[in-house]
Amino acid sequence: MARIHPEGWRQLPASGARRRELATLALLAAGLPAEFAVYHGLHWTRAEGEHTVFGEVSFVVLGPGGEILLIEQQSGFLDETADGLLRPPSRRARNVSVELARNADALRARLRPLLEGEEPRLETLFYCPDYTVRQPGTAGLDPTRIVDARRRGELVAIVQALAGGDGSTAPAARRAALHRFLADLLELVPDVQALAGRAEALTTRLSGGLAEWARRLSFTPFRLHVTATAGSGKTQLALAAYGDALRAGRRPLYVCYNRPLADHFARIAPPGGEIATFHQLCDRRLRAAGQAPNFAAPGAFRRMEADFAALVASTRDPAWQFDELIVDEGQDFTEAWRDALLALLARDGRAWWLEDPMQNLYGRAQVALPGWVRLTADTNYRTPADILELLNRSLPLPVPIRAGSPVAGSSPEWLTWDSADGKGGESLMDATRRAITRAIGLGFRRDMIALVTFRGREHSRFTPITHLGPHRLRAFSGRYDLFGEPEHSDGDLLIDSVYRFKGQSAPCVIFTEIDFDTLDEATVRKLFVGATRATMMLILVASTRSAAALQPSDPAPWSGRGGKAG
Repeated sequence: MARIHPEGWRQLPASGARRRELATLALLAAGLPAEFAVYHGLHWTRAEGEHTVFGEVSFVVLGPGGEILLIEQQSGFLDETADGLLRPPSRRARNVSVELARNADALRARLRPLLEGEEPRLETLFYCPDYTVRQPGTAGLDPTRIVDARRRGELVAIVQALAGGDGSTAPAARRAALHRFLADLLELVPDVQALAGRAEALTTRLSGGLAEWARRLSFTPFRLHVTATAGSGKTQLALAAYGDALRAGRRPLYVCYNRPLADHFARIAPPGGEIATFHQLCDRRLRAAGQAPNFAAPGAFRRMEADFAALVASTRDPAWQFDELIVDEGQDFTEAWRDALLALLARDGRAWWLEDPMQNLYGRAQVALPGWVRLTADTNYRTPADILELLNRSLPLPVPIRAGSPVAGSSPEWLTWDSADGKGGESLMDATRRAITRAIGLGFRRDMIALVTFRGREHSRFTPITHLGPHRLRAFSGRYDLFGEPEHSDGDLLIDSVYRFKGQSAPCVIFTEIDFDTLDEATVRKLFVGATRATMMLILVASTRSAAALQPSDPAPWSGRGGKAG
């Protein structure tokens, strides 16, 4: 059975074209011998000055002799024209042969330095399992490099022949170098950019991203302090470091602050190690020592933190020692928590501290990390440039946020409500309903939309509401089931607070209930966090006074004022 990278693909949700690609992956995994490796869902983005270069292939197969085969799969129909084989046009028709050639040339250029100038042994294959090519001679591709519906049953044999080369076996060092290139440089780590438990993206290539170059650093003792903006890849780095530790036989501990992020990380991380919020970790360690916390007592969490710190300082239980400590959302931690976590680290253990001060929503003092090597990153690859432009212009940010997202033309839209008219709640609900209608009208499904409230769950006007017009809201109940999973109301449109949604994202975010007296530091951080959750579209629902405080000098990006949805 071939080795598949990244792992966990069998648990991915399957629908549409992805279902067909997962079926092909299963076929290759079962049919190819163990000396073959298959890399799937490859995406790369390379920044060159102000320009961005994109490339995409469905699968890359690495043969035992170091041969590389690029496989591009197209499900559904194709157009056969005088110019060659074309994908069905969405915005523009795309020529299959041109795309394959461009991707192959780009990959060859990046492989040559790795192979010290030696020409890579690289082949291409086009797989269209649903379509029979009627005129393969005019398709713009070598007919032997096309596997259509008629030859579907021969796919594995053809792949093995093309990637098997002459049957030789490449030196282990060469294969290891090629594997590192495909697995690391092309960022084959799941991207934590979706609703908890609803991840839709296979992999994302972040040019110059943390998950590539931060893991190349080497120093002793390994204490790396990463300060990076939203969408820069902090959690992707955490996931890659977690996987690296497991593959090297080290035991990792991943700790964050928010429960939704910990739950999501646990779903997509490889098995092994420990994953928890800080308070989950306290609870587990104390229970293992026979000191179950009493959550009904006053100040239960403060007492639990103190008991945990005392226990780990006095007892070094091998069952609770870790070789790799990864702290995510470090801006939400305290120095006492830092000391307790470091007490769980083995003598030669490695530690990562990942944080973004702009996402400090709880007003905690920054944790001092004396002697740690510091790394910074200020490029956001998740949030569209138009949204970041608005934030840079409207908020007093410490430093401007650089845009790295390929999404363009997604100007944020605003709806306003009057908090001083005596019917603030009703007006707010009306404006939010219109925002949902606008999002659906733009083509977003309900499962692609997240309602994010500016207020916390305890103080939000939305907390007791189960329906908003015809829309059923899926809200966190504040309870967890017997398996530790959060319980939600039965709805099809997620609503959550900016505090809980931190660390997550959605294609379309409706950031609602925005209302404040002054644009102080805490308000700026909440606005920053809420807006940067959007990966495609942002609609803000704000009170008239808040919209006025944020109104930029150029009103062009602002639409939907006065309750109209643009």
